[in-house]
Amino acid sequence: MGIRDDAVEVRAQGWRTLAALHGMIETELERSLQAEAQLSVVEFTVLDALGRQDGWHMRMQQLARATALSASATTRLVNRLEDRSLLTRVLCADDRRGIYTELTPAGLKLLDDARPFHDQTLERALAEAQDIPELAPLVAALPRLHSGASAES
Repeated sequence: MGIRDDAVEVRAQGWRTLAALHGMIETELERSLQAEAQLSVVEFTVLDALGRQDGWHMRMQQLARATALSASATTRLVNRLEDRSLLTRVLCADDRRGIYTELTPAGLKLLDDARPFHDQTLERALAEAQDIPELAPLVAALPRLHSGASAES
């Protein structure tokens, strides 16, 4: 195996490690959020993204990016959450084609109720991952990634 092949393998191993950590955390979050708040991880992600808008709203494309979903999957998800009266759509006054999405009071309450379960589960999953030798370096890097993003702002 040449140097170039070694570099590819190192990146591939890094990706596999990241995917393993993500899968472990997502499984725990899914279980907790479903049991405690009747929300999926992606539903929580939408409510959380909207909740961080300080009472404002987001375009559907922004929600798609926040959830890493396609436009059509985002629309289906928004439809489900709207059917549950957790969010609503608002037409853009400047651009009739633009549709914004925002939390309803019920959506905000569910988000507030679900957040402690999300945060506790995330903390527990990261602590468990810290005890797995292959995942520990990645878990240790997470605070540095966050502080690096804050420093760039």
